[in-house]
Amino acid sequence: MSFCTATYRIHDPKADFRRKAESIAVGMTVGSWTELPQLKQESMRKHLGHVVSIEEHEEPAAGRYADVTIAYPDLNFTRDLPALLITAFGKISMDGQIKLLDLGFSEDFLSGFPGPKFGIEGIRSLLNAPERPLLMSIFKSVVGYDLDGLQEQFLAQALGGVDLIKDDEILFENPLTPIERRVEVCRKAAEEAERTTGKKLLYAVNLTGPTSQLRSQALKAINAGATALLFSPLAYGLDVLQELSGDPDIQIPIAAHPSLAGAFYPSPQYGIAASLLLGKLMRTAGADLVLFPSPYGSVVMPREENLAIRAELTRTDLPQKTSFPVPSAGIHPGLVPQLLADFGHDVVVNAGGGIHGHPGGAAAGGQAFLQAIDASLKGISLEEASKTNPELQEALNMWGGRK
Repeated sequence: MSFCTATYRIHDPKADFRRKAESIAVGMTVGSWTELPQLKQESMRKHLGHVVSIEEHEEPAAGRYADVTIAYPDLNFTRDLPALLITAFGKISMDGQIKLLDLGFSEDFLSGFPGPKFGIEGIRSLLNAPERPLLMSIFKSVVGYDLDGLQEQFLAQALGGVDLIKDDEILFENPLTPIERRVEVCRKAAEEAERTTGKKLLYAVNLTGPTSQLRSQALKAINAGATALLFSPLAYGLDVLQELSGDPDIQIPIAAHPSLAGAFYPSPQYGIAASLLLGKLMRTAGADLVLFPSPYGSVVMPREENLAIRAELTRTDLPQKTSFPVPSAGIHPGLVPQLLADFGHDVVVNAGGGIHGHPGGAAAGGQAFLQAIDASLKGISLEEASKTNPELQEALNMWGGRK
């Protein structure tokens, strides 16, 4: 038999953690055990969950808690993430102070998930950027713009030499900028910028609408020349991401946006750990790039959680391709040395205000980031590099460096 495992952190000042763990193992599988007749127990045993480990802790700040791992027979659920999540954390997510820390996939279960279609190496190949960190910019703002306004904003970003441009996640299908027309005008702007910069770029167009229409919307965008998709899996469902990623007609990368993630991961007592939610599950479902709040900017996630997400997206002991980590929110050029020190070269530096807010405009904002990345890779301080790079100097004057 094969099993998937779930690891929980259970906070309780008085609980018998062994009894609690055994209750979960039974309750989330066969429902009851000691009440069953002996013959029924024998036939049901193959469906019974079992406790793998219990580690009890007591700390002044966290109080009394236990990390509990339980194994669930693969026989109990179909090969999809919703089925496993319901099995492992469905009703018990509402049963007191319990947080899902991790899921361990059996080889049999994981075989049903091809993972990212492109991954880090595939995206690098598309952009002809085999080693260096990548730079992404964000439309700011988009609501209420017409096609001319979006095209103008796209071109300004593209001329800064960015590698990727993404829609804002709140740009939905609308009469001013329907998805296929949006792709058409931005593709033309990308081609115009490439003639100046010599760089290819990917445009991640936001995929939205009723779930029954998402595939047709994606194909509409692809037929218009889309080079990537932006998608919010926690709003639409991880299974939808998996369907889109596995679709043979969708041959462009998918960037996963973390919309709604804050409803799941921040509490130490409840929800789903960030490394599982935005790391392992996103990669398993097929995201080529995964956005998440950085530890430096305006929507802060603790650094250890950021690095745990990165570890899940880039670990090499899994059969799936790796996914690009995209730490986001509040990033400006002065943060680049710290960001690269934490994340290495396999990272996408993602900026909105840090590009658009540059005193010289979006093109200068992109150039300032590229200058900061280049200096960091060469081991040159930003202060030194800024002496010969006026765009970087203006950025440092405005935002400063890493404090």
